[in-house]
Amino acid sequence: MNLQTRPGFVCSTLGVIAAWLLTSVACAESLLVVRKSGDAIDFIDPGSGQRLATVAVGYAPHEVAVSPDGRQAVVSNYGSREKPGSSLSLIDLEHPGELRRIDLSPHQRPHGVAWFAADRVAVTAEASKSLLIVEPSTGRMIAAIETGQDISHMVAVAADGRHAYVANIGSGTTTAVDIAAGSKLRDLPTGEGSEGLALSPDGRELWVGARAASEIAVVDTESGRVVERLRLPGIPIRLAMTPDGERVLVSCAGSSELVMFERRTRRELARRKVDVPLAAAAAERPFAKLAPGSALPVGLALARDGRSVYVAATMADRILRYDIQQLDPLAVIDVEGEPDGMGVTASLPKAPCHGCSETPAE
Repeated sequence: MNLQTRPGFVCSTLGVIAAWLLTSVACAESLLVVRKSGDAIDFIDPGSGQRLATVAVGYAPHEVAVSPDGRQAVVSNYGSREKPGSSLSLIDLEHPGELRRIDLSPHQRPHGVAWFAADRVAVTAEASKSLLIVEPSTGRMIAAIETGQDISHMVAVAADGRHAYVANIGSGTTTAVDIAAGSKLRDLPTGEGSEGLALSPDGRELWVGARAASEIAVVDTESGRVVERLRLPGIPIRLAMTPDGERVLVSCAGSSELVMFERRTRRELARRKVDVPLAAAAAERPFAKLAPGSALPVGLALARDGRSVYVAATMADRILRYDIQQLDPLAVIDVEGEPDGMGVTASLPKAPCHGCSETPAE
């Protein structure tokens, strides 16, 4: 696994390079990358691009969420429509390994995850149209809240941990959930193919990518109303908001682009083509049908300091890093096996990975 520099992946100014190097030194972090067809999660040093460790998880994992203290993470073992998964993998980030396999049965196809409190994880379950609340330390399921919507896919949780929002691809809605009460509040008409979503730090504004409608729905969470729809062709599939709430990043799987908006004015600030060669067997992968020929940028993760963003080019088997100011390209890292969901943590592996190649029984 090597960090590559090549034409098209070199910063446009020496100032950007210097700023990034200073940031890397001042704010060390590990990048966690879920590999869908590798059935594993990689620990990567973003500075060198080197893989620090690999931990085997369940079949066809998709997303990852890091605990508030940065010492553990959970991975959703989604599986497939033909072979659905029904578990979460609890990962030790300091001494890389799977601590436990959490059984979610009878719920299947867990996907979006958010670790929103010290011992609480929210995870969507597509097959049962539900949002599950799980206690990772014991593996106990605290609640199963039905959305009643088709393909409940991604989830965002407010900072106070009281409310969650679930994007439902099949129903073209986003479901608002009262976590404290364990009940559904309402379905918001966010648009056909609602999938990626990002919540403002104060919890008052939700941005939802409606990939089939080719737009972004901006929701006032207090009133539950869509206050604006921003036209964005190209299959907007994932969204991420900067920690200060000032900018929103969108990965467009169809057009193979990364787009950045100013949240307050809702105007587009920058756009960058995710232009990398496809992996050798990319055309044979199931998700290639979503956007043939595209590098399929999907997963997004902001660096801990909020100054750069990682983008998973699923069909290119690469992670790209961009500066937040103008989306100047900083680096590209090779990650085989369809990289998708990502997370960042200050926890660096403190010991060799024990049993990383072994996968515990379901």
